[in-house]
Amino acid sequence: MSDSASAGSDSKGVSRRGFIAGTGSLLGLAALTGRAPAAHAQAASATASIATGAHVPALVIGTGYGGSVAALRLAQAGVDVHMIEMGMAWDTPGADGKIFCNTLSPDHRSYWLRTRTKAPLNYFLGYPIDKDISRYTGILDAEEFSGITVYQGRGVGGGSLVNGGMAVTPKRENFAAILPSVNPDEMYDVYYPRANAGLGVGTVDPAWFDSTACYQYARVGRKHAQRSGFPFVFVPDVYDWDYMKQEAAGTVTKSALDGEILYGNNHGKKSLQKTYIAQAKATGKVTVSALHKVTSVAPAAGGGYTVVIEQIDTSGATTATKTVTADKVFFAAGSVGTSKLLVKLKATGVLPDLNDEIGKGWGDNGNVMCGRANHLWDPTGKLQSTIPCGGIDNWAAGGAFAEVAPLPTGIETYASFYLSITNNPHRAQFSWNAATGTVDLNWQTSWKQPAIDMAKTIFDKINAKEGTIYRTDLFGVYKIWGDHLTYHPLGGAVLNKATDNYGRLAGYPGLYVIDGSLIPGNTTVNPFVTITALAERNIEKIITTDL
Repeated sequence: MSDSASAGSDSKGVSRRGFIAGTGSLLGLAALTGRAPAAHAQAASATASIATGAHVPALVIGTGYGGSVAALRLAQAGVDVHMIEMGMAWDTPGADGKIFCNTLSPDHRSYWLRTRTKAPLNYFLGYPIDKDISRYTGILDAEEFSGITVYQGRGVGGGSLVNGGMAVTPKRENFAAILPSVNPDEMYDVYYPRANAGLGVGTVDPAWFDSTACYQYARVGRKHAQRSGFPFVFVPDVYDWDYMKQEAAGTVTKSALDGEILYGNNHGKKSLQKTYIAQAKATGKVTVSALHKVTSVAPAAGGGYTVVIEQIDTSGATTATKTVTADKVFFAAGSVGTSKLLVKLKATGVLPDLNDEIGKGWGDNGNVMCGRANHLWDPTGKLQSTIPCGGIDNWAAGGAFAEVAPLPTGIETYASFYLSITNNPHRAQFSWNAATGTVDLNWQTSWKQPAIDMAKTIFDKINAKEGTIYRTDLFGVYKIWGDHLTYHPLGGAVLNKATDNYGRLAGYPGLYVIDGSLIPGNTTVNPFVTITALAERNIEKIITTDL
């Protein structure tokens, strides 16, 4: 999910001793402030939803990276496309005039059908600080499985709505380990460039980075990395950097400089709504049904597929059940959504010929988080941009790439915070639980230990060099590592195993997987550029050969 788990507070008057003991997270102290939530936004899609009995040439399940690529390229090839999105359209402001709520003060818009927040950093000084909220089809899903919480974006645009936008192309020498059946030449010569162009990827101006107050935290991270012999790399992003500069100058409404990240960004971020989806809608051949959830895809007697869709309201209640037919169906509900649906359809006999690789090869991209307590002479800044733009690369030597992440509290914290992506070898499997009628995942929390060990190859060395310590208050009582979650779920319908080498599901012509479930568990960096590029590759082949 999120490329950045930024957190912080707007409290005042906390002592230096309090900071050494532990800085409150953005999400954490927000709960302590007890701010009242805004009135419920009227954010359901204005687009006319799909009608029962409809026939569509191409149905795309999900509106994240893979689904958005598929919709745009199919439309450009002359195919009419209907996209089904479980979340809301997020196109209508709430009572506060904003579409998305602020990370400091989560309200009903923040979480998907929860009555209590479940923030990634949910402790302050070792005390839990989540808060009660109204149940609503909010933007961030904290989906709990055995041993892990998986954060996912809910709404038109999927994960692009809630991530930090770090648009990283993996090093070419690492690609064979990511997608061994894919030709790296075509990816790096054609599809990665195409994806970066389509996403609107750009890199921070280094001179501005060196001078602006809002990236002091990242400059401290760079200094500490380099003094310990680690390369610091600028990381591209999909934020509008001109807008960011205007935010810093005070000439536009603040967004990244107002703590907006985890529950949506109201202004500068180039989410899929502004890029691929906007282009797809502009063709006149793509429509979207928000607050709709696909529950079944079955072969139709006359060819094509019968798709059963539940329409829901903002409380999550089903208000209608629709049956439509589609010539071709693209599964793009994300690693978890696609895997769960396919596992269910295979196990319940709806798509019995799916092979035994369905549900396998799932990984967390090696995600693990930690914080460090710096010295008084290393302040990280009161103003912090929520958009990360740099990382520490120790992949070759230690199996870790660490994003230097923000902790935008509005007060000085002397804290450095990191989200690491590691070469964790563990892979889990989804399976159907007939007794409960649900899909389980067999991840074990203990499987995070290799990720912790790999992250420690960076931070143990930095702490030794700087004479600093780990923070122990951000994830529990005396708990250093955020090892309970992932923002980057990958796998479950692995390319060239569960599908052919272009995402076709064996045994079912016209069924395709085109999202992060194709990638077996790790991309060595933040994954959405790779998901996008792979979708560009696959849909080009599918259009050429299958239409």
